[in-house]
Amino acid sequence: MTAIKLDGAALAQQNEIQLAARMAALDEYRHILATILVGDDPSSAIYVRMKCRACERIGLGTRTIHLPHETTTRELLDTLQALNADHAVVGILLQHPVPAHIDERQCFDHIAVEKDVDGVTCHGFGRLAMQVNTFASATPLGIARLLRHYEIPLAGKDALIIGRSAILGKPMAMMLLNDDATVTLCHSHTTDLPDKIARADLVIAALGKAQWVQGSWLKDGAVAIDAGYHIGGQGDMALHATDIERLSAYTPVPGGVGPMTINSLMFNTVSAAEKRSAH
Repeated sequence: MTAIKLDGAALAQQNEIQLAARMAALDEYRHILATILVGDDPSSAIYVRMKCRACERIGLGTRTIHLPHETTTRELLDTLQALNADHAVVGILLQHPVPAHIDERQCFDHIAVEKDVDGVTCHGFGRLAMQVNTFASATPLGIARLLRHYEIPLAGKDALIIGRSAILGKPMAMMLLNDDATVTLCHSHTTDLPDKIARADLVIAALGKAQWVQGSWLKDGAVAIDAGYHIGGQGDMALHATDIERLSAYTPVPGGVGPMTINSLMFNTVSAAEKRSAH
């Protein structure tokens, strides 16, 4: 068996060409993705720079608002309200995580749903679950687009997701259900996880622990999606060459899910710009 390498880096690069063409076809009015960074978390700052560079590559305007760690929930809500009212801003990204003293959920839900290009609002999640057109969370959307591009069958398959976060595990479960997969959503209290993994056709690891899922747990012919990234280029899965030989498809780390996450944020923002232009 030769496993298919789900090359997110190559697909993202290919999609950027299409997104740049879509941006070029829009009116000359400047379309902006506004990013809010609260505090001085170095990883968050790196992610913001990567997203800004992706915007530049496709011709999308950017605005980065860097707020101090001491920012209050009220001050952040006021910043979001100003961006909601700014006609030039077609998408708003509040970089996660924010400092612990801020009510992150309240702030996420203050983003106008039509500008929620990162798919973080409760309203957007509800629309996704009900199969109403909306902007899906960037990482699960990236995974879904990767699976679709490589024509990985989902209908009737047993899919297992490890991790139940509001912006990854839960929306991923809804998207797979919408594609007719049978979904098991696992978490820190799940018992006998290796046994459950061994029965799954598709395993998505999004638990945030380096190399925690062992490749030997995966059944022959399974699809392995690693949504984790840790220092040293490690993912949430420990896949060795002998494990990959038994799989039908897998994502590399790096170069798999990560590039598609940023690309899906761009995809959503370009779609938001097109909707704004149409009105």
